[in-house]
Amino acid sequence: MGLDADHRRAVRRVLLVALAVNLLLSLVKLGVGLLSGSLAVLADGMHSATDGLSSLMGLFTNQLSDPNPDRDHPYGHHKYEPLGALAIAAFILMAAWEILQAAGQRIISGLGPLDLGMPELVLLLVALLANVVLARYERRQGRRLGSALLQADAMHTSSDVWTSLVVLIGLSGAVAFGLNWLDVVLAIPLCLLLLRVCWQVLRSNLPQLVDQIAIAPEAIHEVAMAVPGVLNCHDIASRGVLGQQVFIELHMVVDATDLTTAHRITEEVEEALEVGFGPVRCTIHLEPRAYARAAITFRGTHG
Repeated sequence: MGLDADHRRAVRRVLLVALAVNLLLSLVKLGVGLLSGSLAVLADGMHSATDGLSSLMGLFTNQLSDPNPDRDHPYGHHKYEPLGALAIAAFILMAAWEILQAAGQRIISGLGPLDLGMPELVLLLVALLANVVLARYERRQGRRLGSALLQADAMHTSSDVWTSLVVLIGLSGAVAFGLNWLDVVLAIPLCLLLLRVCWQVLRSNLPQLVDQIAIAPEAIHEVAMAVPGVLNCHDIASRGVLGQQVFIELHMVVDATDLTTAHRITEEVEEALEVGFGPVRCTIHLEPRAYARAAITFRGTHG
């Protein structure tokens, strides 16, 4: 599978767009925060900066996540991408901590007046709309390209949308009604939203890193047993990401008395699994009939 087939170039282009937008938004928010003295806007600017860092991390891991095997990585480089997604989850946690710190500083500082006006609020609104467009773009491209990295980065960008929205509401209330405590009150539920996004990223990427089952062994068994010449199929295991790359191992008993026939049957099983489940790499261990077993997969401490 070449570079064009695995979409790495397309993913890299999306990440470059995200990096440029996030850097620009970060500079705008940090500028408004420094000029107005608003800790909430500064925290939002730092959050946008973590978006830029996550895009940089995405570019780095995307460059490394070549699916083609080599001498040092005979199973390919697929796990670099979920590792990058976990780094993005760490950035989200950092953003939540920054917001909590900003809220505490506002309380300690006595919630003094802010030097904010309509031009600053308009800038923040434009930044919010830019975040919405970027998040939708990354999510759509991530689904189209089947990239866990882009979808994780889209989640992070979406969390920035919520951050910017809360800050904009709080500061609008502060400017219009003198309610400077609004951004502090809204900071806590915002942090909970960020933690939820972090959990979603972890839940979608940890299974690949810990080699959790990719395809139900019963489904693999059904496909294999439907191939003429297969008498028994057991000790089935799978790992990877369905639709991207799955590694399947199984033991099989076939109705053959010579190696050529047995090999033909195993190739037909591999083709059937490829048709049924997408890109797969199969390791089939042929056994004599006396080794046939009823149990099709493993059982142990966890199941």
